[in-house]
Formats: sequence, C-alpha cells, structure tokens
Amino acid sequence: MQVRPKKSLGQHFLTDLSVASRIADTVDSCPSIPILELGPGMGVLTQYLMQKERELKVVEIDRESVEYLHSHYPSLHDNILGADFLKMDLSSVFSGRPFVLTGNYPYNISSQIFFKMLDYKDFIPCCTGMIQKEVAERLASAPGSKVYGVLSILIQAWYDVEYLFTVDEHVFDPPPKVKSAVIRLTRNDKTSLGCDERLFRRIVKTVFTMRRKMLRNGMKQIIGSDAPMLSDPLFNKRPEQLSIDDFIELTNRVSLSHPS
Repeated sequence: MQVRPKKSLGQHFLTDLSVASRIADTVDSCPSIPILELGPGMGVLTQYLMQKERELKVVEIDRESVEYLHSHYPSLHDNILGADFLKMDLSSVFSGRPFVLTGNYPYNISSQIFFKMLDYKDFIPCCTGMIQKEVAERLASAPGSKVYGVLSILIQAWYDVEYLFTVDEHVFDPPPKVKSAVIRLTRNDKTSLGCDERLFRRIVKTVFTMRRKMLRNGMKQIIGSDAPMLSDPLFNKRPEQLSIDDFIELTNRVSLSHPS
C-alpha cells in the first residue's frame, strides 16, 4: 500500500532518506524531551525519529496516511493522532510537558503552523522542520530585507531562528515547484516583551499591510490621522526598516498616548 499525495493537503512526500535523517538530527539540540511530528505521511522522517529513543507522537489529518502508519509502524499505535494540528490543544499532547515540534510541514499551511506554535510557545522550546525556502528566508530575515515582515518579527520576538540547509525539488513525490529549506527555532529567554503584546501584534500586522509606504500610513489606522506623534521622523521609515525593539518601543509609546 502506498499513500497518494493529496494536493488539497499540500502533501509532498520526501523520498530521500539522507535528507530525512538530517532533519531528524535537528531535534538533538533540544534533547531529553518528547517529540511531536506533524504530517508524517508514510513515515520517512518518523523512522529516524523513532531511533532517538524518546517519547514520540505523530499527528496526521490524512486518513489514508493514518492507516498506513498503523500498518507499518505498529509500535507507534497509541501515539498516532489522527487530528487537525491547527485545531489541537497542544498543551495536553504530552500532559502539559514541553516538547519538540518537527516535521516535513504541509506547504499550504506553513505560516499557520508557526502562528499556532506561538500560541503554545511555553510548551515548545524547540521547533525544527522543512518548509518552503521562501518561508524559511522570511523567518530568518533581518530588518531591511525585502522579505522581512510579520512572520519574521512575531517569530523572532520569541525564538532564535537558524536556516540550516536548502533542499532541492527532486527529492519529493510529487516535486514541489519551489525549493525547500530546513530550519530550527530555539526559544529565547524572554518571558515578556515588555509591552502590550496584543497591541504589538496589531501594530506589526497593520503596518505591514502597507509595507512599501511610510510607517505613518498604517499607524493612522491605529492612532488616528491627527495624532501628534505622527510628526516624529520615525514615521518616515518603512515598516521593514524597524527592528523588533523598535516595534516594542513604538507599542509602548502608543499605549501611553492612547490608553485603552
């Protein structure tokens, strides 16, 4: 039995065992804690994660893949979760214990996966895996880069991002139309950003809807077009020129001048 890759689920099955082994080894930097693999498909990565001799659970939404995993990896039987990762309560997967999140992530929901991870950042000290190269570059990008944006800022506020290596299209079935990359995110030591985090997210998301315009254009939606602070030279910059610390400082200024 072979599982048929489904376009609707963004499935591109990895076929190169050496790449699968390298991805599995990325979890070694966060030892001793359990592993949750997302989107195992036919288990090409799973087989190497099982060799880590750590508690391992896999979550798979595709019923055909779930059946395949049960028949080919019987020792994983109780740890195969047939569920939608985006709807799961991740705090209960390992009874409240922290875990490593890894996988060959479905490309059509990769950004949603990382936003979900942020909601459970206190349970996920390390996240590794394979995504589209362009998303990996966005995650790792610095201020001033053309691809620096919402995902870069919200992830880097809480995680150190490493772009580990690039993966060519021909090692997948079916081959995607883009190159892929393997990344590792390691939780930093922040317990708070030192600002209103909901407002921080709102500001970042709002100004990047107008990323090519000056900061003041997006900020008018939040503080009004007649706010005195808009005369500050800071607002002449484009959003991509601001660092995470700049956005934190901006959030605090808005909080002081426009208390909710």
